[in-house]
Amino acid sequence: MKNFLIYTLLAIAYISCDNSNKIKLTKLQGSPPYLNAKISTTSITPDNEKEYVFSFDISNYELGAQTINDIESQLANSAKGQHIHFIVNNGPYSAHYTNNFKKKLDKDDNVILAFLSRSYHESVKNQNAFILTQIGENKIDLNKEFLFYSRPKGIYKGKDTEKLLLDFYLINTTISPNGNKVKATINDAEFIITEWAPYYIEGLPKGEVTIKLELINSDGKLVDSPFNPSVRTVILEK
Repeated sequence: MKNFLIYTLLAIAYISCDNSNKIKLTKLQGSPPYLNAKISTTSITPDNEKEYVFSFDISNYELGAQTINDIESQLANSAKGQHIHFIVNNGPYSAHYTNNFKKKLDKDDNVILAFLSRSYHESVKNQNAFILTQIGENKIDLNKEFLFYSRPKGIYKGKDTEKLLLDFYLINTTISPNGNKVKATINDAEFIITEWAPYYIEGLPKGEVTIKLELINSDGKLVDSPFNPSVRTVILEK
């Protein structure tokens, strides 16, 4: 009974957090699922020193289109439409609106994640909607469990500060009340997330906001995984 109560509390912890800043985390619902959307690698070709040309094949998903539903009016939305989130070594993503583009890589060894994103930056979460690969001689085990940070990112102004999107990408792992979980620390507020889904962050103060994401195991310990934990800072302006 004691363990059941603990897991129940963990499962609902992400819904709200009573703290001095009144920061809340609630599940975002209603996005089109794009269950058949797919991205695959056509080629990765060196162009010149540290610059590569990336080419992807995309099916059942339209880059540059606006994601049609009520979500985009509530979150920061890209006027350029749906795109690819391109992440190198779990750094801040770059957004790409075509399936062919050049990218300069600052390091010799790079782990690259590319996944399909809705126009309001929510990732498409199916087994065919991402590419995980690496460039360089020093390889890591891509079969490990991974947590990649995606949103929020950058500077938010005006109405866009009211609701921020918290979104991350899980690879080779799942989260649940009884298994791995994601611990999100937003300023001083802590949340335990047990479902891989997008979330609204509300009640944030203006100014600098720090977000830390940790993939933890059932005992609450940090999973031994590259890029774990992830820490980002975003700015909220009036």
